[in-house]
Amino acid sequence: MTPRPATQTSLVSLDAVSLSRVLHRREASCVEVLEAFLAQIAQHNPAVNAIVAMPEHETLFAQAHERDAQLGRKHSMGVLHGFPQAPKDIAPVAGMVTTNGSPIFKGQVTKTDSSANARVRAAGAIFVGRTNSPEFGLGAHTYNPVYGITRNAFDPSRCAGGSSGGAGVALALNMLPVADGSDMMGSLRTPAAFNNVFGFRTSPGCVPHGPGEEVFFQQFSVTGPMARNIPDLALLLSVQAGFDARLPLSRRQDDAKRFEQPLERELRGTRIGWLGNLGGHLPMEPGLLEITEAALEHFKTIGCTVQAALPSFDLEQLWNAWLTLRSFTFSGGNAHHYHSVTSRALLKPEAIYEIERGLALSGPEVFAAAKVRTAWYQELGRLFDYFDFLVMPAVQVSPFIAEEHWPKSIAGTTMDTYHRWMQSVIPATMAGLPALAAPAGFTSTGLPVGLQIIGPVQNDMSVLQLGHAYDLASGYSKIRSSLLQPN
Repeated sequence: MTPRPATQTSLVSLDAVSLSRVLHRREASCVEVLEAFLAQIAQHNPAVNAIVAMPEHETLFAQAHERDAQLGRKHSMGVLHGFPQAPKDIAPVAGMVTTNGSPIFKGQVTKTDSSANARVRAAGAIFVGRTNSPEFGLGAHTYNPVYGITRNAFDPSRCAGGSSGGAGVALALNMLPVADGSDMMGSLRTPAAFNNVFGFRTSPGCVPHGPGEEVFFQQFSVTGPMARNIPDLALLLSVQAGFDARLPLSRRQDDAKRFEQPLERELRGTRIGWLGNLGGHLPMEPGLLEITEAALEHFKTIGCTVQAALPSFDLEQLWNAWLTLRSFTFSGGNAHHYHSVTSRALLKPEAIYEIERGLALSGPEVFAAAKVRTAWYQELGRLFDYFDFLVMPAVQVSPFIAEEHWPKSIAGTTMDTYHRWMQSVIPATMAGLPALAAPAGFTSTGLPVGLQIIGPVQNDMSVLQLGHAYDLASGYSKIRSSLLQPN
């Protein structure tokens, strides 16, 4: 089918809340929406490689026709009825290839949906492909030997961030109305910051993450939404969130209904603690700290007070505890690939590093790291006795050259691991707190910069409410990539 240019431009430019309304009012058909987004993908994806493993168009249009027929019978599957979606190529999707970015799984068609993907499917979405991710989600730069490099939405010579890099770029270039991702070490937050969109690391248990073999051990990686604004973020989260009996750490309270509540709230007098670069502990690319500090003025505009805050904690001890717990978690689920000569040869060096490090750990070392984590959570709890939210930069560097695997140094400080340059995302992850990456401005060369809004434990909705007010005040998210401009 040939898309109508006017329809394509208007439909893909709609925010997701409006798109859902347009579809349910039948002001545009599901077929027209699918046409528009497939045309947008065809136009922009070749330059950035964000969406991969797309099914045959005939299959997709058959689903779109069925969605239209359902609406004709006054039956809606949910708020995502007729939405094109492309689940991240980490969590399984029934009937689609799930490679984890690894040649070990190249061509693997999975038979079941993850819990969150099942909910998105049940809400009426049409899966038009997968969003690209690095191998096993390791490293905040989306490249792998299966699909290649995903490139930045504002400058394709630069990296997209990761591991939800494909999702962030697809959103920024209007190839998807909303997108899913996961976050262990900033995998929702870094690509959001790098592509001027929002990425929300939800509280553990808010969105069921799995199922898998590690249901009692998986406390770091979470599933969450990405979007171009906060109402759209809440829309997708209302579908993703909620209890799943297969996942004992998921929460039974009705999170879905909670995220349908109004985002507007009175914020005058809200106290924000500015963590900055953690008292100089985090090396920052020149200029980035100043950009995020300037963005703090928008919190003041909406009535918040902003005050410098500094945890009383050995931050290097926190980092070492993180290294232990991360390697322990990753090696536990992936050591069998290392023990096979065939699959080990297909693992990237970063995966081998994590597995070997994890295999060398003792039980007391893991327990000691967990104690450090607990002490860190308690320290942030003391800060939250005074502050309502904590804010800090989302990234320590701007998007770097896409062909580089990771930054080797920042402002003259050598990075001693492949992920030390992402240390700014550790505070929220180690404390199990909700954290929203939000646009915070641009470098002198036009590359996006982001900040994190970190909330108290299980205060996901309040983080979104503050993020919404900040977004309306700042207007940064309205600045779109020049790639979207007509030639």
